[in-house]
Amino acid sequence: MEFELDEEQRLLRRTVRETVAKVCAQPEDRQWQTYLELGWLEAPPLELALILEELGYAADPTPFLATATWFTPLTGRLPEGSGTAVFDGTGRYVLDADRADEIALLTPDGVTVVRGADLAAERVPVLDPKLHVAHIAAGELGVGVPDLALTGLAATAVGACRRILDLVLAHVKQRVQFGRPLGSFQAVKHKAADMYVAIERARALTHFSALTIAEDDPRRTRAAHMAKAAAGECQRLVFRHGLQLFGAMGFTWENELQYHLKRAQVCDLLLGTASDHRKALLVS
Repeated sequence: MEFELDEEQRLLRRTVRETVAKVCAQPEDRQWQTYLELGWLEAPPLELALILEELGYAADPTPFLATATWFTPLTGRLPEGSGTAVFDGTGRYVLDADRADEIALLTPDGVTVVRGADLAAERVPVLDPKLHVAHIAAGELGVGVPDLALTGLAATAVGACRRILDLVLAHVKQRVQFGRPLGSFQAVKHKAADMYVAIERARALTHFSALTIAEDDPRRTRAAHMAKAAAGECQRLVFRHGLQLFGAMGFTWENELQYHLKRAQVCDLLLGTASDHRKALLVS
């Protein structure tokens, strides 16, 4: 199994990064339309993970994550518009359920697709104000979380953590304490290095998970649990160090840091935290 990105994949990552930077200031529906026109929803698993990492880096507000990694793996097709799915047996904390055009329901009898407008979805507040999360009352439901859904959340969390680290590095290079840049102090360097190592570890496991899905490797479910657990552990360390190194500025509403901290943490909480997936690995 090849772990190095090839030239086309590196080009895709650069293209996505540049495109997202250009459209991030546009209205949400225009951003969504751009992603549809570029065909990003049809990307294979590894390429999709690269796209989701860049969208996580930008705290993307569109329904891309739910459409690509919740609806599509369950139905085997793209939705008419945007989509999401209910597959954990509860109908609670369903990503984009309040605005999806189609919703796939995993029931004991199989997968049923209904129009979003036909289901009563109640949006619930979560840490990240840009994410849409809702509860659904949909009768008897089954359990069968797609591996791609876990991998997608892991990739998004990695992207958010990358953005936190970049913001921290820019801050500690500029901020001066005791006549020296904050980043010149050894303790600060150690924390930044720990953040980088955690991000790279979570990214490697996310890529491995995407590759096992692409090749239908029998290890795919374990790999997805590993990626989700690593991403959750990564965000906890990055959250703690990132907030601390920003100091008081990190607690202000005006600072961009808050959006990425919240995105990373919500990605950990959705579909089970790091400890949940560590336990799943023990019994699988």
